[in-house]
Amino acid sequence: MENPTQSVTSGSAGRGRRRRAVAAAAVCLSLSLAAGACGLAGSDEEAPAASGTVTWWDTSGEAEAPHFAELVAAFEKKHPGVEVEHVSVPFDQAQQRFLDAVRSGRDVPDVLRADVGWTPAFAAEGHLADLTGTPAVEGDMTRDFLPSTTASVTLEDGSVYGVPQVTDTLALLYNRRIFQEAGIARPPSTWKELKDTALKIRDETGAEGIVLNPDPFFSLPFLYGEESDLVDVGARRITVAGEASVRGVSTAADLVSSGAAPRPPRKDAYAAMQDAFTGGRAAMMINGPWATAEIFASPEFRDRGNLGIAAVPAGSTGTAGSPTGGHNLVVAAGSDNLEASYLFVRFMTEAKQQERTALALGLLPTRTAAYTGEVLSDAVRNSFYLALTKAVARPPLPEGGELLTALQPHYAAILRGEEEPAEGLLRTAEEWSGRLLPGYEIER
Repeated sequence: MENPTQSVTSGSAGRGRRRRAVAAAAVCLSLSLAAGACGLAGSDEEAPAASGTVTWWDTSGEAEAPHFAELVAAFEKKHPGVEVEHVSVPFDQAQQRFLDAVRSGRDVPDVLRADVGWTPAFAAEGHLADLTGTPAVEGDMTRDFLPSTTASVTLEDGSVYGVPQVTDTLALLYNRRIFQEAGIARPPSTWKELKDTALKIRDETGAEGIVLNPDPFFSLPFLYGEESDLVDVGARRITVAGEASVRGVSTAADLVSSGAAPRPPRKDAYAAMQDAFTGGRAAMMINGPWATAEIFASPEFRDRGNLGIAAVPAGSTGTAGSPTGGHNLVVAAGSDNLEASYLFVRFMTEAKQQERTALALGLLPTRTAAYTGEVLSDAVRNSFYLALTKAVARPPLPEGGELLTALQPHYAAILRGEEEPAEGLLRTAEEWSGRLLPGYEIER
């Protein structure tokens, strides 16, 4: 698949400030574009001298790796004394392979393309180089990056352990053809409207209204819609079992129990969701920009205009929020090629390279200057950029990934009607308290 240089801000007030900061960045970006002020800073500066070999583990996948290979070649041309060993590592293997490498001290890459959920844990465990004040961090992170992208690389004391390369978030994807057949003119803006819309679509067209993914990352928009979260870091409180979180997850469960969404399968639920949507058998799903390549490859969306993209709906509070995902470039602690690695990270995350990546692959930049008119002229990128204005930075906890892993079986059971929301979330909170977050109070 969740900010200025900061201490961690938690609770609904903190999330409100983060959301306002993202919205403000969007307004500032729009004004800058209108004024022609979004230059691609840093791309034409004189290249500092460096030498050595940088081993880069690239987790981007087969479709994206050739583009990044082109950027590597451009870096080597700019820095002829540096050779980059570009290694493609499957995303689902990279986290454990990196941990195995650093613990054994063998074959550790100099630079890793790390998921935003891995970065805080890697930094806390001492596996990453502190990039504060190094050439890797070009510009002012509090000003030059989308606020939701910097939380995973910035520790409480302000030190920086990575540079955001690409970002993403979840949005509501919908089939315009099915909407038209059901006589629906616009996408729903609240979860209540979504339920009503989904039931009408089922009755009018026979298609499923919405398909849900039981992965807990996809539960977060339901929590954010109630101005809740998994944890309140500042208060050292586990909030996943609190009243607001239960209300949010109950909203998701009600979509299934009401018939607005089918019961998720026990296995391969994400693939089942994608298949139903791309096959024209479901009108809506919650998903990210990574899904669009498969969507547009299907006959149902050969006409790209058939895909609608909107921000995730709001909850009963009137608030809408979606988790921030994406990838950071991080440097391994103890790298023998630190100076060359810093320059490589800087080059690969410059606004110019981010713009090239957005145009080539459709991925979303993390730097505001990379959102040029050409980038935003594409309807899909523009829609997901607008969805980013609702993005919420995930708490930069080292245990963040494990929290979602522990929630997984309970959230899936809740959606399948096998556990009550309050029961499943309390079990999750108790497991977190006993194993992952000792000393945290459980909100009930």
